[in-house]
Amino acid sequence: MANIKEIRDRISSIEDTMKITNAMYMISSNKLRKARKRLEETEPYFFGVQNMINRTLRHIDLEMEDVFLETHSDIPFMSRKKGYVVITDDKGLAGAYNHNVLKLAEDHIKSNNDNDDWKLYVIGELGRQYFISKGMNIDETFRYTAQNPTMSRSRKITASVLDDYMEHKIDEVYVVYTTMKNSMTCEAQITKLLPLDMLQKIKDIKLPDDVYREEFYLEPSPQAVIDNIVPNYVNGFFYGAMVEAYCSVQNSRMMAMDAANKSAQEMIGDLRLQYNRQRQAMITQEITEVAGGARALKQLKKKK
Repeated sequence: MANIKEIRDRISSIEDTMKITNAMYMISSNKLRKARKRLEETEPYFFGVQNMINRTLRHIDLEMEDVFLETHSDIPFMSRKKGYVVITDDKGLAGAYNHNVLKLAEDHIKSNNDNDDWKLYVIGELGRQYFISKGMNIDETFRYTAQNPTMSRSRKITASVLDDYMEHKIDEVYVVYTTMKNSMTCEAQITKLLPLDMLQKIKDIKLPDDVYREEFYLEPSPQAVIDNIVPNYVNGFFYGAMVEAYCSVQNSRMMAMDAANKSAQEMIGDLRLQYNRQRQAMITQEITEVAGGARALKQLKKKK
């Protein structure tokens, strides 16, 4: 059993660690509040662009030749060249946040590809280190983006991914990131970004001839509009996903630090209980020794 000094040192060490975890909790709380504000400011633009794409696609010839109107339905799903944009964090101490994203991405890559003809675009240092340790080739890494998602960095990612997509180096684009379901729950999810899923849905819809169709003009041409609006949509999606992931990691870190604080408080409670028992045992032993000495001295006096 540890002595009193060892117990006291352990209590002091845990209290010092709690100061760090409390500070990290407060920092994450502040960052989460700011990130949520940025997310709320981003959502109207993203949904506005998405609605505009839906409306535009309903009024153009979907058989028109354009890279953004290709569905690649002629290529078997398992043989399509897929690109994965995986959003992780640069740091740990966030519970299962990074593990959930990386596991989801790895499982999808292994179960949905017949060959190694896929590409990885990784955001976050932990994701980069993980895939390197697994021997998985990373085509491009976007460093220092996870901790500070900005529209300019989103444009860089968009340019890199769209260049490969338009050059037919990849047939599909998936984004693996974490969303906040509520203030307590974060969930890793994978979203197919390109080709646009709404293309097939619109193709499958057969409107009756008597349905009123609004008059819709596209200038300078339908192709020019598509080539402009889809990259904006992709850029907005990447930025929104990065901000959502940033919110999620701060929320996960808050919960991890809160759990660490509660565990530390329980440990301190147990150690203080041990400390008090040890101290009580020492006091009892001292009293017993004093009482035993006094009794022996009294008996000695009687003998004399």
